[in-house]
Amino acid sequence: AHAIAIQIASISFMVPLGLNQAVTVRVGLAHGAGNPEGVSRAGWTAFVIGVSFMALMGLVMILWPHLLISAFIDLADPGNARVIGLAVSFLVFAALFQIFDGAQAVAAGMLRGLHDTKVPMIYAAIGYWGVGLPLGVLLAFHFGLHGAGIWIGLASGLAVVAALLLVRWLRRDRIAPVLSFGH
Repeated sequence: AHAIAIQIASISFMVPLGLNQAVTVRVGLAHGAGNPEGVSRAGWTAFVIGVSFMALMGLVMILWPHLLISAFIDLADPGNARVIGLAVSFLVFAALFQIFDGAQAVAAGMLRGLHDTKVPMIYAAIGYWGVGLPLGVLLAFHFGLHGAGIWIGLASGLAVVAALLLVRWLRRDRIAPVLSFGH
């Protein structure tokens, strides 16, 4: 059930991943040209597209989970009922973290275009290893939420990273001189 839900979430993640690469180039070109308006326009355009797409994918996961799951498992087989039920519940969590996942992916690319990679890496370590993993383990095993606890931890880690990266992007005017490398 977990594998089905994570595969569906991974498929939707391909769009923000592509935007991550594109926005790195677009922000980098604008930054190198000394065009702060271009930096802002490239970054925010990609961010809005990425978050909007992921919101749409989250909605699809909530509205049509069985249709998505049917690509991986036979819904008519009674022996699959438990797996289907778990996959549907995990898809709800996946749907809820789609926006955070898209936001963190695109924001990382936005910052990479400014040559800002060290701090975002630290933010990722804090969010995933400092928040997501411990919270997931605590909820899954200490509070008995099992798989749902892992997914809540995953979503929480993604939310923390997305928030930290977005705040860093919003403060880019303060960090841009440090990151300009002589441009």
